[in-house]
Amino acid sequence: MSVDRALIEDARSRLADTADPARAPGMQAYMKSAMPYYGVPSAGVKAVVRTVCAAHPLATEADWQDTVLALFRGASHREEWYVAIGLATHAKYRSFARQKSALPVIEALIVEGAWWDVVDTVASHLLGGLHTAHPEWTAARMREWSTDAVMWKRRSAIISQLLRKDDVDLALLYDCIEPNLEDREFFIRKAIGWALRQVAWRDPHEVVRYVEANRERLSGLSKREALKNVLKSGRIDSIP
Repeated sequence: MSVDRALIEDARSRLADTADPARAPGMQAYMKSAMPYYGVPSAGVKAVVRTVCAAHPLATEADWQDTVLALFRGASHREEWYVAIGLATHAKYRSFARQKSALPVIEALIVEGAWWDVVDTVASHLLGGLHTAHPEWTAARMREWSTDAVMWKRRSAIISQLLRKDDVDLALLYDCIEPNLEDREFFIRKAIGWALRQVAWRDPHEVVRYVEANRERLSGLSKREALKNVLKSGRIDSIP
């Protein structure tokens, strides 16, 4: 273990110092979280991440992996999770996060976080980074995840290319969607629509084609989400 305990204690101390007990219950209720909140807003969490990254640099990939997981797994308040994710996704540690050996850390955050506030950031940023660094290898892993028993891994596979813009691998996206097309789980149906909606900004005709081809299998939610911005793209005049 190469855990930077000083970083973790500093992060916890700074969160506690900026806590707002009045807003904490509302934040916890909104996120349906069993874990309490300090009541620190997103901007405050980001400030803590910036400060501890500068004050406690992590020199090796092992330091980064172990510290991220120790902070995440030892959290008493949900904002500690957010700081851990901030460390995991920080530009300073991009080279660590884009190693194939980072995948078990990414998987742990997704499986143990098991809610959209954690999963969506980790999937889009960290898995997205792996797509950039190791496209074929990551594509193979995401095809495996798309049929996993853990719903959050399936959601992650579907949305892992959200930030890839023109580099989206459509064949991979469709392969990840395919085994989940008839899943009635809300977070899967929403993910399918969301992923397609992102593609539609650049290729609305393809998304309309895909929705039409799978109209009987796609849920109403997935179709609505997929087509939400098609006309706004300015590249298509009408939807069949």
